[in-house]
Amino acid sequence: MSSARSPTVIDLDKQALMNGGSPRIGAGSLKSAKVEEVSTREQVLPILAYCAASITMTVVNKFVVSGAQFTMTFLLLAIQSLVCVLVVTTVKRLGIINFRDFDTADAKAWFPVSSLLVAVIYTGSKALQFLSIPVYTIFKNLTIILIAYGEVFMFGNSVTGLTLVAFALMVGSSVIAAWAAGTDVSDHRSTQAGYVWMALNCFASAAYVLYMRKRIKITGFKDWDSMFYNNLLSIPVLAVASIIMEDWGTKSLNANFPADNRIVLLSAIAFSGAAAVLISYSTAWCVRVCGSTTYSMVGALNKLPVAASGMLFFGDPASFGNVSAIGVGGVAGIVYAVAKTNQAKVERARQEAGGRV
Repeated sequence: MSSARSPTVIDLDKQALMNGGSPRIGAGSLKSAKVEEVSTREQVLPILAYCAASITMTVVNKFVVSGAQFTMTFLLLAIQSLVCVLVVTTVKRLGIINFRDFDTADAKAWFPVSSLLVAVIYTGSKALQFLSIPVYTIFKNLTIILIAYGEVFMFGNSVTGLTLVAFALMVGSSVIAAWAAGTDVSDHRSTQAGYVWMALNCFASAAYVLYMRKRIKITGFKDWDSMFYNNLLSIPVLAVASIIMEDWGTKSLNANFPADNRIVLLSAIAFSGAAAVLISYSTAWCVRVCGSTTYSMVGALNKLPVAASGMLFFGDPASFGNVSAIGVGGVAGIVYAVAKTNQAKVERARQEAGGRV
């Protein structure tokens, strides 16, 4: 579970938030903060790996939770978190990555963050249960707006004019997606429930990111530290929630994990936990080889194939409304990436000018 972020369920945004940035790959990647000069051909592989990992995780999670009888979301997330912890611990012992050993003081400081992450992933998985992947992906963009204005009030950040244009496009794509979903589905009650879960997910995601930013300054966590503690501390919370709130009776277990595809379903759950690590690795690889600007552009454009995967694998309608919403959302992501890149350049120039003075 990715989270980070974390992480586990759902998409690239959540995964990146979960990790608090681009994860460390190993000692070699830590020796220099500069992006290596590489050819276009060498950049293709990390970009494809990053896109494939995020699309795969979204599709797998949609497959797991899309069953009409699936109700054990907490159990699903607990299994994913456990798999993720086992994977990163094993990789650490092999000397490929490195992160802090478990410390009680760090755990106490980070536990509220992990609890918020549970809320993020649970509401996200419930939203995916009722909404199509294209609609989910488009509405997820609204979280960016909440985070941006949260940073304005909490950290004194600013919002540029180009960023406002990106926000307007994001809202527009969401409106188009809602209109398209309303015309394409017959069960409007389920769709409305999906929108409620989606709204809760956006607010929970924003709260998680903003609070995690404050805690990182206190704990000094790096990316793999955040991933390890997020998943480890989420396991008891998810396990208790599953025992208290979910039906563990034989009938319920058979309905959630039918005998005819039980092995496939459990394998998919385990794979999605491991996929969180793959996303973290490919994110770091992409940033190291291609640079943060290219990475941000790829992240924006990656929403298009993620949304399209729902049409390909789950029969989500490829209507004019859906395709238009995906297109507008993709443009919004690109405009936002450009706005953030320009803003970062201005901030660097301002800091350099201040340093010379």
